[in-house]
Amino acid sequence: MIRLEKLHRLGVIADLDLHFAVLMTKLDGSNNPALALAAALASQRIGRGDVCLDLRGVAGTILGPPEASIQVPELETWIHSLRASPVVGEPGAFTPLVLAPGARLYLHRYWAYEQGLSEDLIRRLALPIEANEERLKEGLNRLFGPSADATDWQRVAAAVSALKRVVVISGGPGTGKTFTVLRILALLIDQAGPALRIALAAPTGKAAARLQETVRNQKAKISVNETVLQAIPDEASTLHRLLGARPGSTLFRYNQKNPLPVDVVVVDEASMVDLALLAKLVQALHSKARLILLGDHHQLASVEAGAVLGDLCGPNPEGFSPAFGDRLGAIIGQAMPIADGPLIKDSIVILKQSHRFSRQSGIGALAQAMTTGDGKEALAILKEKTYVDLALNGLDRGWQKGFAQEVVDGYGEYLKLVNRGATGPEIFAAFDRFRVLCAHRDGPYGVIAMNEFILAALRSQGLIRGSGLWYPGRPILITRNYLPLRLFNGDIGIALLDQGDLRVFFPVADGAGRRFPASRLPGHESVFAMTIHKSQGSEFDRVSLLLADRPDLLMTRELVYTGITRARQAVSIRATDEVILHAARTSLCRISGLKERLYRQ
Repeated sequence: MIRLEKLHRLGVIADLDLHFAVLMTKLDGSNNPALALAAALASQRIGRGDVCLDLRGVAGTILGPPEASIQVPELETWIHSLRASPVVGEPGAFTPLVLAPGARLYLHRYWAYEQGLSEDLIRRLALPIEANEERLKEGLNRLFGPSADATDWQRVAAAVSALKRVVVISGGPGTGKTFTVLRILALLIDQAGPALRIALAAPTGKAAARLQETVRNQKAKISVNETVLQAIPDEASTLHRLLGARPGSTLFRYNQKNPLPVDVVVVDEASMVDLALLAKLVQALHSKARLILLGDHHQLASVEAGAVLGDLCGPNPEGFSPAFGDRLGAIIGQAMPIADGPLIKDSIVILKQSHRFSRQSGIGALAQAMTTGDGKEALAILKEKTYVDLALNGLDRGWQKGFAQEVVDGYGEYLKLVNRGATGPEIFAAFDRFRVLCAHRDGPYGVIAMNEFILAALRSQGLIRGSGLWYPGRPILITRNYLPLRLFNGDIGIALLDQGDLRVFFPVADGAGRRFPASRLPGHESVFAMTIHKSQGSEFDRVSLLLADRPDLLMTRELVYTGITRARQAVSIRATDEVILHAARTSLCRISGLKERLYRQ
């Protein structure tokens, strides 16, 4: 414990990790250093995003800096010591820690989430669905046009969604996930009738608002009758709101005993959904409900523990079982790829063609290089200067001068609209055309430092009027959920004058907006710059991406891929060559047992 306390003082483990180790030692009733270390590390891994502690990965190593190092026991010795403790049990035991096959040590709550989610998904995947296949063929031809020679994966995704209760549709920006899901809903309504109850949801308020806006804009463009059109919902909510979040509690109104009164749940930006939230959502679905997950499994995983979308897509998601592939091919009118594998592979569809990034798009080419881990290709794309939508800028002495001009150009339009007294929707539209994204929160290139720098640069050009904390045009990011005002972590507002008073406006899909005095807001901060993590679910015309001048643990291909694909038109990257190469060859790896549970069937 003395050594763990030293690690705590050095920042290797957090307060919660140390206190959990102390509690487990007390409950154990003996001085068991192997248990104390395992408990602290299991708690630490949750904070890092892992679902469990992989004992094999750390057994026999030396943990911490030389002045406070701990020799971790060898694997067999460590496992033997843990099994002797009354606070560690086998799967199914009601103990604070669970030692599962594969030498994975879980906090009981996360073992229960993973176990419950995997069992529920496997059960739902096995449930047969009766479909009017002739009606389905007609609907596919009407909504997607006649079958072409090349495989139309949007069409395949729609057909799979009509035949499966759980469907995962993954694709990069511009591959048409929302375009596809609207046609899926039309097919399902055509099959089941207009009484079909459908819910649209996303992990954050920003992502839900964007889903809602896209659905409303796209509904009129699909070829269906008025009855079907009216049955497609045009409102989306956060998952917390859908499930009925309770203030101060991790429990929801809707659960296994009180299922959601819906037949189909569509979740957009599923890469942002953590293990606990997805487990609770699936648990709250009634036995015959359908779940459709949309996302991009190449993006960053959720802030909380788990990388659920990546686990669901598995190591090689392409190819259907022979029986399902033949059935699907007969409906589509094309031969489907066949591959052996578990049941879940029949529910995974990867959309491949980007309708946003053409072959001439540097963003598309760079994104592809990052997903394949080709750092040399990524660097060549950035340095060849053949793509007008990409720019690589170094972080040498004096880099701030060019960056200051970049942010003045990027944010000048919306601030001029603020100063002219333009409407809220006009101001928000202009603000969302540009954003500074940072890899880090702290440090010289982090969000905190950059927000101060950007504010000073904009004030020096007279674009911001006022010297205090609050001024017309201040953009803020909500950092804590607050149910009474229906404000959620990730929501963005802008301070504007309202009949002489300064209020913070938050956009809604119909453009009317909501407004609150600054004094009523929950936790918030300025948001000229935001982390790449926080930007998930958002899109901007142009992005200024600040990475770092040297590699670190955060710099992964998923981070860079997510940052560059937030841009529709252009990306300016500030990083060293070394950082780009390191990020491309470093993949985010989160430890869990979910993928193994689903893919060992």
